[in-house]
Amino acid sequence: MQVLTWSVQWVAATCFLLAGAILPSHTLAQARGEGGPPLRYHEVVQSEGVLSLVRADVAPISASEVTIEVVGDQRVIRSNGIAQHQTGVFPNADNPNTISPQNYTYTVSADPELTGNPTPSRIFGVCLNGVPLDPGAAEFYHGDMSSGWQYEALSGAVPLGLDDNYAHVQPTGAYHYHATPTLLLMGLRLSSASHSPLVGWAADGFPIYAVFGYGADGSGVRELLPSYILRSGSRPDGEGQPGGVYDGTFSRDYEYVDGVGDFDQCNGMLTTTPEFPDGTYAYFLTNEWPFVPRCHMGTPSEDFSQGPGPGGPPTAIWRGSWGGVKQSGKAER
Repeated sequence: MQVLTWSVQWVAATCFLLAGAILPSHTLAQARGEGGPPLRYHEVVQSEGVLSLVRADVAPISASEVTIEVVGDQRVIRSNGIAQHQTGVFPNADNPNTISPQNYTYTVSADPELTGNPTPSRIFGVCLNGVPLDPGAAEFYHGDMSSGWQYEALSGAVPLGLDDNYAHVQPTGAYHYHATPTLLLMGLRLSSASHSPLVGWAADGFPIYAVFGYGADGSGVRELLPSYILRSGSRPDGEGQPGGVYDGTFSRDYEYVDGVGDFDQCNGMLTTTPEFPDGTYAYFLTNEWPFVPRCHMGTPSEDFSQGPGPGGPPTAIWRGSWGGVKQSGKAER
């Protein structure tokens, strides 16, 4: 197995599909409220949650180039955006774009602080291999971004040509992850028997882990769970509203319920990790929605400001308070 040396900074990218690559079953709609390029027009309001993935058996087009270094009080991540693991075939039937090297430079705080309030994210962070975590899809009901009814990338409602790493390619050639990057986590030796290895860095500078960590109840290493559930009942069905039953087709089909899982609204928690034995705030990728956090509890770097919008977490139901949070971002003991 190839051993990589990591170092820090990277550039954000958008998730819009080129107008010339639109599938025949869709028509174009002008994005309203953002002034962006035309978005695809969709009318689907229910999905079965069945996702067809493209087999990841294609070798990287070039070497993965990543450096991560701390310069003063900043962590700088530079990358060509090429994963060292295999990917799917791109272009493919549902994604017309070809992977190409990028020129990413991202600067995040090396000593981040919690703000106590969630900040909507677009590009959430970057993995240690220099590939962005960009969970949102640039697909909206009736092609109307301002409606807020954003299709969930992993719902299967809109085919996006995702590969086994839950990744695909932007028109710029940028390969990016929409959920847990399967082959990267295998390469990092993720195991249910031990705490997750460090997976990457969020836009606000806090570390990113995946799936397995220390439970707040002192139970040792276990799979950590998000605190989001599907809403019950039906969506609004007025003008510009999709109607239908909440089933995970749209990101807004989910709501946060404090205490249902392990994490706060941004899929993070105060915890200890092998890299931070004295405690830190940390984000986790999860096997259940939201897969990749949709907001930050610190101040995100402007380097991550691009993305498919409108971003941000669904409406929350709070059954408690934050508590136990120091503005330094360290866990109180």
